[in-house]
Amino acid sequence: MKEKTLEELWKEASRKEGRLKASLDLYWEWVNKEIELVDTNPPRSFAEFLLRPDYSLWYWVSTAFIVATVVIVAVTEAIPILLPLRYLLGTAYVLFFPGFLLVEALYPKEEELSPLERLALSIGLSLAIVPLIGLVLNYTPFGIRLWPVLYSLAVYMLAISFIASWRKYLYVRLYRGGS
Repeated sequence: MKEKTLEELWKEASRKEGRLKASLDLYWEWVNKEIELVDTNPPRSFAEFLLRPDYSLWYWVSTAFIVATVVIVAVTEAIPILLPLRYLLGTAYVLFFPGFLLVEALYPKEEELSPLERLALSIGLSLAIVPLIGLVLNYTPFGIRLWPVLYSLAVYMLAISFIASWRKYLYVRLYRGGS
């Protein structure tokens, strides 16, 4: 028996129940593991993996956030009206993203941790990683000042996010039928 595509399932259900109800029903069937969604065309290379937003949107959003935070911190010295935005982005930059990216690298499979566990680990690991980076910076000529901390966190997060995306790609390639 030929397995049906999501589109075919949705069309059948929407004829009977309407589009919204069909969409919700299919979503809950997927959540309850009554249906399994399989990508028939997984990425064949790491470059393709990075260029497909269905696989790597988290990577590009994280990278954009890191770059935006660095830019906002640099710009607020000239435009002080952006200071509240700097505080908001800086808080997430220090208290969430270092741990979040490490969690993504350590647990590349989505099903390994629940969203609440990911959030808790992200905050906890950030609270452990940032002081360690500060400790290392303390023994360098740069010291613990704004720019060295900002750049070292950016380098750490960009490196870890790249490692996380590589691990996620390996998972997709090995367990979801990629070549």
